[in-house]
Amino acid sequence: MFDLIAWLRVAFAGIVILLASILLMPWQLLALRYDWKMRRRLPRVWHRIICFSLGIRVRVHGRIETHRPLMLCANHSSWMDIMVLSSIADVAFIAKNEVRDWPIFGTLAKLQKSVFVVREEKRNTGNQVNEIAARMADGEIVVLFPEGTTSDGNRLLEVKSSLFGAAAMAIPASPTGTVIVQPVAIAYTGVHGLPMGRYHRPLASWPGDVEMLPHLKDMLRCGAFEVDVHFGEAVSYGAETNRKQVSSTIAQRIRAMLGAALRGRDGQA
Repeated sequence: MFDLIAWLRVAFAGIVILLASILLMPWQLLALRYDWKMRRRLPRVWHRIICFSLGIRVRVHGRIETHRPLMLCANHSSWMDIMVLSSIADVAFIAKNEVRDWPIFGTLAKLQKSVFVVREEKRNTGNQVNEIAARMADGEIVVLFPEGTTSDGNRLLEVKSSLFGAAAMAIPASPTGTVIVQPVAIAYTGVHGLPMGRYHRPLASWPGDVEMLPHLKDMLRCGAFEVDVHFGEAVSYGAETNRKQVSSTIAQRIRAMLGAALRGRDGQA
């Protein structure tokens, strides 16, 4: 019986995702082609529909900063993080270049106009940072996953500070002379209405050594995840600000919010 219900859930989600994509994708392609403002809003509509169809319940704690330019820095444990954050706000992501060629997710990333970066090629770093800075200066909210990879969802990995330089590049275009960097903690805290302990959190997380398609299938069969998203106290990044100090402060705040969120549900984190 469980397998039947699980596969019915997968079928329902697939139908809803297909219909939503058929209705919204042509408009997004046109919006990208002509740089209409709706290219920022349509992904949020699509991701809200997807979260609903997959049974992902998102609870938001705190508020996203209203000041611009704004960079959000979040922990990263799953491809679901993209859907969760995109369902909350009109955001663009900084993604590693390999994502561009991934099945399904690569196409979705391009439709959302993600910024693809090649971390190994230092000669391209300047152009990539300039693009990120230009997007932020234009009012877009840019999301950075500063760990550079996915974790098991129970902790924050070492934060890499290099791409925080994009915030510095956007400073000259800011009317206040500063860029706002806000920490965000994404915590997967429940499944099917039950608290999710540290040993069950891999149901939602997607560490880099796990194959994508089997994990996607298992996740779709499971469904009904609860996610708590915490927006923390932001940092103002000015011309005299030390990049490594900012990255350290942001990491401390993400780690504290993530730990509190996980302990609040299962006491095991």
